Amino acid sequence: MMVKISRIIRYGVSNFFRNGWLSLSTIGIMILALIVFEGLIVFNVMAKGTVNALQDKIDISVYFKSNVAEDSILNIKRSLEGLVEVKAVQYVSRDEALAEFKKAHADEEVITQTLDQLEENPLLASINIKANDPRHYDTIAEYLDKPVFKNLIEKVTYTQNHVVIDRLVALVDTVKNGGALLTVFLSFLAVMITFNTIRLAIFSNSEQISVMRLVGASNNFIRGPYIVEGIMYGIIAAIVGFLVFIPIINFVSPYVSNFIPEINLNEYFNQNFLSLFTYQLLFGIGLGILSGVVAIRKYLHV
Repeated sequence: MMVKISRIIRYGVSNFFRNGWLSLSTIGIMILALIVFEGLIVFNVMAKGTVNALQDKIDISVYFKSNVAEDSILNIKRSLEGLVEVKAVQYVSRDEALAEFKKAHADEEVITQTLDQLEENPLLASINIKANDPRHYDTIAEYLDKPVFKNLIEKVTYTQNHVVIDRLVALVDTVKNGGALLTVFLSFLAVMITFNTIRLAIFSNSEQISVMRLVGASNNFIRGPYIVEGIMYGIIAAIVGFLVFIPIINFVSPYVSNFIPEINLNEYFNQNFLSLFTYQLLFGIGLGILSGVVAIRKYLHV
């Protein structure tokens, strides 16, 4: 068994080097496909980070009438915290709202003087609600629209934020769907390229295959070298592609951090170095094996 396996590997390596420039061109195109595959993983991380950053900046603010008791507001806050759609609820009292307003307009003398002349705090108490998912804001808004809250709530800002929330939901869906379609397309492209290379290798070795059949070689023994060849394409393309990807990350990372401060690509890449390389390697080997199997089934009638 070990002798057969070693011979299959040796013949596979021989086929790889015999094809010469064809093997190099196949590896080159597979490298491009694998770099884009790895880039897609990083892009998904960036997109997720961007969406999370935007989502943290979006909430629903509920302003209560000036005569509503604080206990009533806190009861509503606790009822909202019990909803599965709600991530967090922050209560802002009238005094806290006034203090924040004064701090934000400390350099505007006219506003400061006007506030000092007022005998009563003009600002309303409020609660700020963040959802677990931007799609959940509709449900939260419907909950706040209950008749029991009509006499307590002055204003809900969902209407003003509705357009932004809808755009955020559309962005999330586009990133997920676009990423999936791009992955499928690149996988198909890499399989077809390697498939054609192995097909040409089978055609060029047709006489050798005929001789092997005549001397009684088993089907697995004839198939094996082409599977090995496909695996070699995948392994080499994965290693080279990953090495090429490292300086790309180092170059892009500062620009991404300037655009999205919440994302540090270098840190993410260093922390997930082994897993990213493993994904790249498995993806490359998988494409090589799949291409070899398809080519063998179609063109190697054994």
